[in-house]
Amino acid sequence: MNDAASGVATERNELSRSLRPRHVSMITIGGIIGAGLFVGSSVAIAAAGPAIIISYALTGVLVLLIMRALGEMAVEMPEVRSFTEFTRAACGNWAGFSVGWLYWYFWAVVIPVEAIAGATIIRGWLPVLPTWLIGVALMACMTGVNLMSARAYGEFEFWFSSIKVAAIICFIVVVGAYACGYRSPTGPTFSNLVAYGGFAPRGAFAVLASVTTVIWSMMGAEVVTIAAAESPEPARAVARMTSTIISRIVLFYIGSVFVIVCAVPWSRVVPAQSPFTLALDVVHFPYASAVMAAVILTAVLSCLNSSFYVASRVLFVLATRGDAPRWLVRTNRRHVPARAVLLASVVGFAGVIAAKLSPGVVFAFLVNASGAIIALIYLMIGVSQVRSRRARERAGAPAPLLPMWCFPWLSYFAIAGMALVLIAMALTPSHRAEFWASTVSIAVALLAFVIFRRGRAAVGQDRGATG
Repeated sequence: MNDAASGVATERNELSRSLRPRHVSMITIGGIIGAGLFVGSSVAIAAAGPAIIISYALTGVLVLLIMRALGEMAVEMPEVRSFTEFTRAACGNWAGFSVGWLYWYFWAVVIPVEAIAGATIIRGWLPVLPTWLIGVALMACMTGVNLMSARAYGEFEFWFSSIKVAAIICFIVVVGAYACGYRSPTGPTFSNLVAYGGFAPRGAFAVLASVTTVIWSMMGAEVVTIAAAESPEPARAVARMTSTIISRIVLFYIGSVFVIVCAVPWSRVVPAQSPFTLALDVVHFPYASAVMAAVILTAVLSCLNSSFYVASRVLFVLATRGDAPRWLVRTNRRHVPARAVLLASVVGFAGVIAAKLSPGVVFAFLVNASGAIIALIYLMIGVSQVRSRRARERAGAPAPLLPMWCFPWLSYFAIAGMALVLIAMALTPSHRAEFWASTVSIAVALLAFVIFRRGRAAVGQDRGATG
């Protein structure tokens, strides 16, 4: 009878399977298109010049390899509901605990960051409203969306991503036509690639160093492994993602940045100002600033929507593994982990308040303390893939259905690449604060596991003595 009751409880607290293939596909695309492309690319272009194209290509290769490693494990372990759990399966409970909580922390910090970014854009249209109030309203809206159902999240993300994809394709066509000479008073503008100090005016080292800036804008594709758990065919969705991500990186990132540095002299790009807006101004696109502001707002809201979703699902999985309070496992009648969503919302509201009261101290530390976390998590994915493949080989299991290319050499290359990104962050003045603040976050997560493990062991001993 107890087994039957337990089975009913487990079924009641299961996540839904309501995300359709079109939702998962657009979630994958949306994960790699954000404000980091529309605005953050300006910092990269200013740092490396036209040769930033090479930086994006190198970064794309690294991300592709990590996603392929992730895809191999996802197909071989379809029961895993969050990619952070692959590290547990391959490296042990310490890895699952620390990587899961670090990933949750990363997205929990992203919530107030994106809410404030969106509020800043909207305040440009509605200056009578304070930024913090708009940010709170945006967070309340996205909290409501994520409390409705996984289908609601997927539907919002589908349309957000559709707008971003359409905007980038139109941008590449319009600016690319100008670069080819259409409506250009001087004819084709490809000479901009070498006319202002050469193709790599800052030198080869700047091209390599820019990878540490570019890589943050490409991260997010791993979200599909979390969303796929609420789709009818999780393994197939992840396999499709790893097969198509390279074409998306080439089109959205390399394609858009290429037409920008062809149409606009790289020396005119101002860091922290959208080079997309600048390019549209150069080609005399009407209402360029307003159009790009709307597109950037869409990207910000998409990321805010995904932040709530990912943070709540990662926390739900941690709770099911006993690494977070068990009351977070409960789901509502629409199979949404409502308590995990509300906790993410509370953290987000606290971040907005911290940004209002202490933007230069508390909020700045929270943002910096998440800077290197994703690179470390990607490194752990690579390590986990190597360990899981080696374990399969020792057990005499057949080859994976979606194997990593040229194993183990490309796996080692991806791991080394992520390690070099972390080292470059530690050595680069503009990223050094992020690296060391993130080191504090990582140390806290590892210390928490040690304390948590001792607490669990003590409880087990007490129960044994009582028995």
